[in-house]
Amino acid sequence: MSAPLSAPQPKPGILDIAPYVPGESTVPGGIKPIKLSSNETPLGPSPKAIAAYQALSSELERYPDGAATALRKAIGGVYGLDPDRIVCGCGSDELLNMIAHAYLNHGDEAVFTEHGFLVYRIVTLGNGAKPVVVKTRNYACDVDAMLAALTPRTKIVFLDNPNNPTGTYIPFSEVRRLHAGLRPDTLLVLDSAYAEYVRRNDYEAGIELVATSRNVVMTRTFSKIYGLAALRLGWAYCPPAISDVLNRIRGPFNVTAPSIAAGIAAIEDTAHVDASLVHNDKWLPWTTAEIEKLGLEVTPSVGNFILIHFPAEKGRDAIAADAFLKSKGIIMRRVAGYGLPNALRMTIGTESDNHAVVAALAAFTGKA
Repeated sequence: MSAPLSAPQPKPGILDIAPYVPGESTVPGGIKPIKLSSNETPLGPSPKAIAAYQALSSELERYPDGAATALRKAIGGVYGLDPDRIVCGCGSDELLNMIAHAYLNHGDEAVFTEHGFLVYRIVTLGNGAKPVVVKTRNYACDVDAMLAALTPRTKIVFLDNPNNPTGTYIPFSEVRRLHAGLRPDTLLVLDSAYAEYVRRNDYEAGIELVATSRNVVMTRTFSKIYGLAALRLGWAYCPPAISDVLNRIRGPFNVTAPSIAAGIAAIEDTAHVDASLVHNDKWLPWTTAEIEKLGLEVTPSVGNFILIHFPAEKGRDAIAADAFLKSKGIIMRRVAGYGLPNALRMTIGTESDNHAVVAALAAFTGKA
């Protein structure tokens, strides 16, 4: 007879989770840093979104609309979608958690790439399932490798397209090929957090595939181009049966009233979104080219960030670069947890931020 347990025990898998570590936000010395560690928009949110948020400050005693009806209608209006197939959440992170909670059981498997968003592993293990990690090709999803990793236990395939932290993407013909290789009871989750930034003719976020399939969900966020990261707001576009499931398990008031108001104003302020795109279209290639001139490799990116690779040599590696940049008040994102120990991820910042980074890296590499 086994001895009684001395304390409550979590479900299997939970203690195997490494807690998510966000991008750093402070540097030694108490100076205000150039924070380029979290892919936040350098333009900030729409002034209309700020005003909408502030307008709710005198009604904080009121519960929000649990169904986020007005926000779903606004999203539907912008993208031409049925609002009944949209589910809103506390960031796309919550939606990924809900999807895993609804469709993963103990012993199931979830497939994602070696550089996939860390939350995929967390939600998989948290629901007793097994993460199946697939190698990439040139830092991008390898569809053949993904298909080869499928087993009868595969219940979810997570695909962040574009990928964070690499900035790579696969054309939608490849996404369709991946989907065609799935069983009807395997769910494809298209994480399109950076879709608004992509300027490629062969890219799609996944709306049409969701509309014509029963086993595809697309998740989106207001944290990136809309600049509402502090409000934690996201949405998913789903087949009707899946939106029904997610609405059964989501919290009754999982999106706040100020977030709903700000989200509506943000998504309808197309001029502000366009300004963010113009800024990124200018400074993404400029920053990439200037850093490459220093002899550093930069993975081609379609997002609002770049992945900078450093030599493995001690003193010139990513650890040393990170420490040097912090001494100059610049914070980037260490990505060793994504299987990239010799790289740093840099968000495209303001004009002055980008110039400061290039100058600092020139000094670090001895090219100043």
